[in-house]
Amino acid sequence: LHSSPLECPPLGMESHKIESDQLSASSMSQYRFAPQRARLNMQGSEDEDNMRGGAWCANSEDRIHWFEIDARRDTEFTGVITQGRDSLNESDFVTSYYLAFSNDSREWTTIHDGYADWLFFGNSDMDTPVMNQLAEPVVARYIRIIPQSWNGSLCMRLEVLGCPLPDPADVQYRQNEVTPVDYLKFKHHSYSEMVALMKSVHEECPNITSLYSLGRSSKGREIMAMVISGNPTEHEIGEPELRFTAGIHGNEAVGREMLLLLMQYLCKEYKDRNPRAQQLVEGIRIHLVPSVNPDGHEEAFEVGPELSSWTTGHFTNDGFDIFQNFPDLNNILWDAEDKGMVPKLTPNHHVPIPDNLETNSSIAVETRAIISWMRSHPFVLGANFQGGETIVAYPYDSLRLNKPDEARVIADESLFRWLAVSYASTHLTMTHNYLSSCHGDTAAGGLGIVNRAKWKPITGSMNDFSYLHTNCFELSIFLGCDKFPHQSELAYEWEKNREAMLIFMEQVNRGIRGIVKDQQGNPIGNATISVEGINHDVTTAPTGDYWRLLNPGEYRVTARAEGFSPVTKLCVVGYQSGATACSFNLAKSNWDRIKQVRSCQTVL
Repeated sequence: LHSSPLECPPLGMESHKIESDQLSASSMSQYRFAPQRARLNMQGSEDEDNMRGGAWCANSEDRIHWFEIDARRDTEFTGVITQGRDSLNESDFVTSYYLAFSNDSREWTTIHDGYADWLFFGNSDMDTPVMNQLAEPVVARYIRIIPQSWNGSLCMRLEVLGCPLPDPADVQYRQNEVTPVDYLKFKHHSYSEMVALMKSVHEECPNITSLYSLGRSSKGREIMAMVISGNPTEHEIGEPELRFTAGIHGNEAVGREMLLLLMQYLCKEYKDRNPRAQQLVEGIRIHLVPSVNPDGHEEAFEVGPELSSWTTGHFTNDGFDIFQNFPDLNNILWDAEDKGMVPKLTPNHHVPIPDNLETNSSIAVETRAIISWMRSHPFVLGANFQGGETIVAYPYDSLRLNKPDEARVIADESLFRWLAVSYASTHLTMTHNYLSSCHGDTAAGGLGIVNRAKWKPITGSMNDFSYLHTNCFELSIFLGCDKFPHQSELAYEWEKNREAMLIFMEQVNRGIRGIVKDQQGNPIGNATISVEGINHDVTTAPTGDYWRLLNPGEYRVTARAEGFSPVTKLCVVGYQSGATACSFNLAKSNWDRIKQVRSCQTVL
């Protein structure tokens, strides 16, 4: 027997490692509260006709109730975490229960203290997870939770902690398991540990990294970023800029750890002259921001992976959900489109932020820092890593305020779908659609991608804002059902995501790129690049360079700038890697020449 409690991770109720056919129960009140709804942090629907109940709920007419998990192999069980039903209107949770174990699911042994069955105390509200650790581990294949008292209706969500015993038949298999590279440390980082790690990567690779801050959180913590590039401290003409952000919701820890691992990986592989790492670092200016919401990060970290609820640290300290806290520019553009004003009178890009929103107190300090950051770099492509689902969501994210039934299709939909597929299909498990979604509410099909507006529409999203206010195409990557998994899962998360992250970064070179200059060879900043047939333009950086993400094909591309005559070219995007060069030289327009001559005459 163990003198100290055995540290065992969750078996995978929340992460779906435990599959639905491993779960059974004495009864259910109705089908929407079936045993597969008993996963920790399961999110439900209030709609009675919807099959997504927020917990397993037993039939109240039965006298004996139990919930059973088949671990499928002998397991050292060390604890149970319980939670009530996810509901806006009801307050249902189990307040006490017994635990029983079996090797064959027929003969059961209830834990007792030598005198009587041991009664475990459960929840006192419906959301906060409560953990009960066993005084000594129990080895068995099956575990039953036997509720004894409850508040409201008998409903519960749960997770079980345990260490599966090695199966002799697995020895052969284990020899073939992927062993992660030894220089990476797989652990969860507090905010201060994260900053220390970023500094150590910078010290390890000072020539290709640079640290900076986007600004401060409401509690004064720096929102730290790392640039990785051949010339990290400045924009190089012709080099596209890419960003990965994570930790928008502080309890979604996987993205944060993936970005910290990616920094270490690129630094080490670049130093070891890995040609692919060299190509990425020297060809792209990569910005990584692992913790956009550092206050939420600290709040969730202090509670820890097992006891973080669905919303622990999700919001900023001031109560904002950063991801949906951006100015709503969609309805401004769509109203103008409905009136036939786009693009002649109202541009189809760089939609300005209304003055009243610039000063609005309903925009978080963290969101303001991100907006200012988005404007100050010529980003081409971005992704924000989130959690609680396993899918890539592409914009638009929002629906019309007055016509919520119709989802507007984004002008670059086929390109966004490609970007989403490039990540999802390279991720090791995202396209395994037979696993179904985490909460039963996505219609992803087998591709592992979904249009956000058709799935869970929100107004004021970071992705929509990025597309409508800047040149950057941004989408959301949801990394798994368990937002904050046990750190023993991080090595496998890295294996699942590493290649997908690298492939996604390489997509920044898909399409056309070039420089717009005048006839004296001076760069023209803020020139507009239009592609015939796609109602969304991009603009050149102050240095005159531009990038336009496009799928393979032939495109008529026009460059325009105030005071110059527009020029149109045919640009061909092939299937080979690398963007097609498509530069423009613009001549002063006749009208502009006349104005110049006139001003000279006036001077004379």
